[in-house]
This record gives sequence, C-alpha cells and structure tokens, in this order.
Amino acid sequence: MKKILATVLAICIGMSMLAGCGSQQGSETPSAPADSAAQSEAPAEQPADKPALKVGMVCNAKTIDDKSFNQATWAGITRAAEDFGIETKYLIAADQSAAGFLQEIANLYDAGFRMIITPGYTFSKAIFDAQKIYPDCKFVILDSAPQDDGAEAPEIAANTAAIDYAAQESGFVAGFACALQLKEGEFGALFGQEIPPTKLFKTGFQQGVIYANENFGTNIKMKEENFVWSGSFSDAALGQQITAQLFNSGCNLVYCACGTTALGGFNEAKARAEKGEEVWVVGCDVDQYEDGLLEDGRSVTLTSTMKNLANSTYDIIKAELDGEFVGGQQIIFDAKNGGVGIPETNPNLSDEVQKEADAVLEKIKTGEIVVSAEPTDVSAYN
Repeated sequence: MKKILATVLAICIGMSMLAGCGSQQGSETPSAPADSAAQSEAPAEQPADKPALKVGMVCNAKTIDDKSFNQATWAGITRAAEDFGIETKYLIAADQSAAGFLQEIANLYDAGFRMIITPGYTFSKAIFDAQKIYPDCKFVILDSAPQDDGAEAPEIAANTAAIDYAAQESGFVAGFACALQLKEGEFGALFGQEIPPTKLFKTGFQQGVIYANENFGTNIKMKEENFVWSGSFSDAALGQQITAQLFNSGCNLVYCACGTTALGGFNEAKARAEKGEEVWVVGCDVDQYEDGLLEDGRSVTLTSTMKNLANSTYDIIKAELDGEFVGGQQIIFDAKNGGVGIPETNPNLSDEVQKEADAVLEKIKTGEIVVSAEPTDVSAYN
C-alpha cells in the first residue's frame, strides 16, 4: 500500500479554506483560518538534476477566496509551498466550462507546471481530456474522477489521482446534531448544481435528521420542495433570494451547500437574526462559523459539513515529491480515515449535543451506523 494511504488513515478532521483561478491569476494566499490539523514536515529534497516541482490550480469559482471548496484547496497548496519550497499558481477560468478549464490547464502546462490540481465535479470532462493530452503532467481532481461526457464510468489514467469524499457521512452527523440541538422545527436546504457530491450531502443530512427523530424524540419536519437546487455555485444574490423564501415558508434552519451562492444564504440569516428572528444555517466543505458572525459576536452557523480538502491536497503533493504519487486510482476520504465530519468545536451546539454527535461519528467509523448514498424519502416527515 502506498504511503499516502497510510497518511490518509492518520489524518485528523480539520480543514482550511481554499480557492482557485483562470483569466485571473495569482500566487498569494487568501486570508483564511489556519488548518488545525496541519502537520509541518521537513521539505522533501529533490535530486539536483530534477527541476523543482511547479503546482498549479484551476478553480471553478469566480474568486479564489470563496470561503469554500476552492479556498480550502488553495490553502493546502500554499501550505505545501511553505513546507517544500515549490512554486504555485492559480488560474480562474473566464469560461466556466470544460473547454474553458482545459484552456487554463494548457496555460499552466505551457508555463512549466507539471502538477495541476482541480477542485470539483465540474472538472470531470476537462481532466478526462487533459490526462491524455499531457501524459507527462500529474493531475489531481478532488470530489470526482475523470469522465467523458455520456460515459457510464470514470477513466482514471496513470498520471491522474482522483480524490473523493464520503460526503453523506458528514451530512448525517450535521443533520443529527442540528435536529438534536433545535429539537423541533422545519429544515430546508440550498444547494448548487444537482451533481453527485452535493446529492451525497443532501441524502446524508436528511438521514441524520431522521435518525434523531426516530431515536432521540426530536420533531423536525422536512419537505422535499424545501431542498432547493439553485443551479449555481457562484450567485450569492440568488442564494439570498432562495434562502429568504425558505425562511418565509416556515424553515428555521437552511443547510447551505453551494459555494459562493451559500454566502447569500448566510447574509439572509444574519439580517433576520439582527432583527430578532431565530434562524440558523449550516455551512459546507469547511468550517463556516465565522461566515455567520453577527456584530454582537453571535453566529447563525449551527455547524458545518466538512471535507478534509487542505490536508488531502497537501498529502498528494508530498506524495509526488516523495516519488509515491498514487495515479490511476480513486482515493476515498471518509469518517473512518478522518476525511469528513463536522468541526471539532461548534460553539452553538451544547456540550451534550456535541457529545452525542461525536458518538454518532464514532458509530459511523466503526460501521455500526451505515449511511446510504441513495436518495432519502422524507415524505413521512412533512
């Protein structure tokens, strides 16, 4: 078993924020909370005749500091740069399509970058093509795998590593904790595009709420029509509009899992909380407690569903430097190996709820609780 897999098993939950870019570019690290699980290691020495590694990133957001998936990925890259002395660069594609992403990959390749990291399902087609066009370049795709349009299965070349996450498990823990904390009410959700990774968050969250209802006496309602697909990961105005509609329909909590679009949901919740309403949001991909902060120091963020983005990015770069790149296969980060979960500290959860949430996470790790990846029927909880 390659060393990176052993590293995966040793990872502790705790992520950093990420970011990525194309027609725009940069090499500065955006302001973001430090990764509490970061382990500083001695830089990997490279043979004198081997050129220094240059690691590039293309992002599927319009900004590097999206306070979500892209920012966390970039945080892992910049930490690797600090520890290993590698050169890094991100590009933001003006054209957010497979063709646009492929163009930015070409730009990085032409500039000498031989390891390129892409965060998200939307890169599946671009990486499927790029891994064949540039066989001497190493590619990393997070939260997905290379796949041709219309193909039934992914195709991972030897120069590509596909890192995926059991998002349904972190969704389960968050849904359970929120139900246990609030005890009653109606939950809704704001999602981005209807793609496999986001579907996992949705079904896991719903299963966690149901588990609390059936085993802990909570009374949380869920209507399928209140789990809304916005179709965008980068439209905060749309996110605020949909979140307002959900709160107006009677929801007291909205799970926001849609990149920058989610920031509109946070803004709506904060505006209502400032007026005295008791409404809550759940963050996604990284700890978004600070995104929910009010002027008086309170936060509307009850918890967040997290993926270990920064650490998994850092580890795959280190593996390449050590000559142990895990190409041609998919690596799954789940609760058992510390790849997913909720923040270790959740100020808006009581000590008792945090204890119960930790116990549920442990049961998922041991297999006592198995979280399905299949869609959940919530019709009994309307």
